[in-house]
Amino acid sequence: MEEVEKEKGGEGVRAVDRALDIMLAFGAGDRELTVAELMKRVDLSRPTLYRLLYTLEQNGFLTASGDPQRFRLGPSVGRLAWAWTSSFDLAEIAQPVMRKLWEETGETVALFVPHGATRLCIAEIPSPQPLSFKRGVGYSEKIFRGASGRALLAWMDPSAEQLRKYSDGMKLDLSELRSQLDAVRKDGYAESHDELIAGAVAIAAPFFDQKESLAGSVAIFGPSVRLDNDRIKELAATLREHTASLSALLGSTSSHRQA
Repeated sequence: MEEVEKEKGGEGVRAVDRALDIMLAFGAGDRELTVAELMKRVDLSRPTLYRLLYTLEQNGFLTASGDPQRFRLGPSVGRLAWAWTSSFDLAEIAQPVMRKLWEETGETVALFVPHGATRLCIAEIPSPQPLSFKRGVGYSEKIFRGASGRALLAWMDPSAEQLRKYSDGMKLDLSELRSQLDAVRKDGYAESHDELIAGAVAIAAPFFDQKESLAGSVAIFGPSVRLDNDRIKELAATLREHTASLSALLGSTSSHRQA
């Protein structure tokens, strides 16, 4: 009897695994998938696939329409996504990624989020080195100033009117700023030298959420005596790798290196 129960339990676990495989077969660009398309993505027989599709549909995880049937993610997925996103703290989720980046670089690492025409620092791990720079949690600055701001602004794709609004009261060449933002999108990161603090270098890259929307930027701050051009390129590659990991933690599945 006990062995029968174990077998039933094993079948149940396999059914859950297979159902999850079906759910995970949907990518960011998949509005609908047919049975034929799903069969190419999951290793299931047609009868098993239909049985699991019916179960998922009954529980609101999938909806079906048309002939032949086309399946799309259902309202139960939306409720889970809402529960997940409403329960997390961005600074807390980013901590492991920031900590690893800090350990690998030895420089100050900070997390920024857009806040209207400004960007706000919501987490920071200061460099342990005697000569270092930090901004501090709660620090705010105009979004077009500094690497951490332009790493946000480049992916916000602002109109000329928005740029004028963001730079209100400041002498700014909007065409030059637009060129800078285009370069940031092409490279996948922004950098600044002596812009806000003399002798300071900043490198920043954006990260994205499960809706593939801009969520914030991660920046590395250090002195120019340690961050020459070769070191900047090295740190930029490391930074982009870690911001991609953070995006994945937030549910993003796409690459946003370029526009």
